Amino acid sequence: MYPYYYYRVNNWGHLLHLLNQSLYAEEMVCAMSSELFHIPETKDLKGNREMHDHLVPASYHRVTAVGSSQRLVNGEQQQSIVETLAACIKNAENQDKKVRDGLKTMEENASPEYKLFMKVIIKWQEQAESYLNQAKKSLQTMGVSLSTESGQQNGDYNY
Repeated sequence: MYPYYYYRVNNWGHLLHLLNQSLYAEEMVCAMSSELFHIPETKDLKGNREMHDHLVPASYHRVTAVGSSQRLVNGEQQQSIVETLAACIKNAENQDKKVRDGLKTMEENASPEYKLFMKVIIKWQEQAESYLNQAKKSLQTMGVSLSTESGQQNGDYNY
């Protein structure tokens, strides 16, 4: 539990900015990889469906982290918001590992004319992960633990 003073001296705005940047990059990954389903030459690209099995929850957790940090910026102070934020950062980070694996499989199986397109998606994914990692470090410097105690962090979703 953090005292009232803790929330008044921490700048949630910087964290919100980092999470918004991560979400923007994630939007590009989603848009570009989903487009592949609508191109005849790539509609069955190996790894894309499996990658999306992890991209969708990664996106959900980023959206929830952004919403939680926005609530904190707006002045709300419940500990449960901070815990939700921390859990969602950790969950997105865990899903990102599988997204990265899927993108690698896709790149390996893409025809030569789509290799560059895949490299661009991978760069966006790297940006999404980089900003998320910066947000995680920022949260940790504020004294928030990103332990694996909550059910959400070990894969059990307690929405």
